[in-house]
Amino acid sequence: MTRVLYSLCGKDESRPFSPHCWKVSLALAHKGLDFVERPYPFTAIPGIEDGFSKTVPILRDGDRLVRDSFDIGLYLDEAYPDRPTLFGGEGGKALSRFVESFSQMILHMPVTKMAIMHIHDLLDEKDQVYFRSSRLERMGKPIEEVAAEGEAERAAFAARLEPVRRTLHFQPFLGGDGPLFADYILFGALQWMRVTAGPPPLAQDDAVMQWFERCLDLYDGLGRRVTAA
Repeated sequence: MTRVLYSLCGKDESRPFSPHCWKVSLALAHKGLDFVERPYPFTAIPGIEDGFSKTVPILRDGDRLVRDSFDIGLYLDEAYPDRPTLFGGEGGKALSRFVESFSQMILHMPVTKMAIMHIHDLLDEKDQVYFRSSRLERMGKPIEEVAAEGEAERAAFAARLEPVRRTLHFQPFLGGDGPLFADYILFGALQWMRVTAGPPPLAQDDAVMQWFERCLDLYDGLGRRVTAA
């Protein structure tokens, strides 16, 4: 049985960049499950699996289709309980919900502002038109105006990660001695930036950057299969 992970790319299929899809890639590797990744551009996603979802990731596991990165993580732990756990119990699920909220509320918009023009340039012409219109509708301003706020976000980015930095003084991963789904959530946000706009603006001796490097090395360097922009 071949598992298929549908993910997001631009003109170059070898550079998948969605933070949510990267979460699932590492979750599948964590479980030791073989899969094939099939990246699609924005405008092709509504046609995947007969319109199963408007967004990726989508996982096909045999006859089962699952959408949404968090739901996929939950599914994998339930479907493969004999494999290494992604959550380590209910406490790990609660931790992951918190990290998901932190990532989306504190990090995603700054990364968007720093990366938005880079993402635009990764797309083909049809997807550039879609990207401009959808982001204008979502953010209320042209992408050039969003990008103009990127330098200020770059300067403030390290401070946004202070709660993570303090946690990592006590343990090598958010999950403790080893990574859990909570780590993959945060990794996805930083990998999104790395693949589209270059490495996150953190000093090499920053505890968060050192954690990120450890995550890049996981599963035979899965995260490094795509070079930084």
